[in-house]
Amino acid sequence: MKNKWRILKIFVTVVIFGFLLSFSLKRFNDRKIDEQSIIVKLNDSSSPVYFVDEKDIRTIVERYNSTKKVGDVDIPSLEKKLNELPAVDSANVYLNLNGKLNVDIKQRVPVFRLNNGGKGFYVDKKGIEFPISKTYSHPCMLVSGDVKKKEYKKLIELIEKINKDSFCKNFFVGITKENGNFNLATSDGNYKVEIGDLDRIDFKVKGFKTFVEKYLVYQAPEKYSKISVKYDNQIVTTLNSGYKPEEDSLQTNEQTLINTVTGTQKTEEKTIN
Repeated sequence: MKNKWRILKIFVTVVIFGFLLSFSLKRFNDRKIDEQSIIVKLNDSSSPVYFVDEKDIRTIVERYNSTKKVGDVDIPSLEKKLNELPAVDSANVYLNLNGKLNVDIKQRVPVFRLNNGGKGFYVDKKGIEFPISKTYSHPCMLVSGDVKKKEYKKLIELIEKINKDSFCKNFFVGITKENGNFNLATSDGNYKVEIGDLDRIDFKVKGFKTFVEKYLVYQAPEKYSKISVKYDNQIVTTLNSGYKPEEDSLQTNEQTLINTVTGTQKTEEKTIN
């Protein structure tokens, strides 16, 4: 008899609990989602970007909850739609127990802006392309030329090295690809630095820095049209018109080979101790 009463008590308790839970869920699902109930968080990154506007996000949220009720929010579909936005790296949508709808947006951060064949777009650190915004322009390295997707990884590594080095960051303002060779555009605009392929970047940049510190700083800024560091153990310079090869001189403690070139014709080769 005692067992029957115990089972009956458990059954009644479960029924009451189920009723209360159902009632609570109904009240929760019927709660209205107003403007204050939607919490949108943007720019969850070390580099603030503004490709996505909070107003646009709220418009999309309203589209997926026309009744403005908690229970009618299609969270999976809403999250999928937000993740499809080109400038969104990831989107996370969730409800709090207090009925607040949280929308966390992580935007893509461009590493460089590429102009390839008249088409312009950004590329993030994952090598993903996304379109240029009409309302916001992000400051990043400008790249032009026929750059292949398979070259994005090494190009990103190069740009990250430039951004971390104060000398390079102040000196190099852009990258071009011409006839299969990559070139670094300089801040003074008088000459370009030819690096060739994207291999041995540390070695090439170190060689150019040494050339600048020990030689170039003593020369007229407009003397050269191109300085090439793509060759092993040598720097090849192209003179602008009005300068003669014999005017070149380099004082350094290390043995350095410099080929002075006018146009495509090599005019002098010097080994300087």
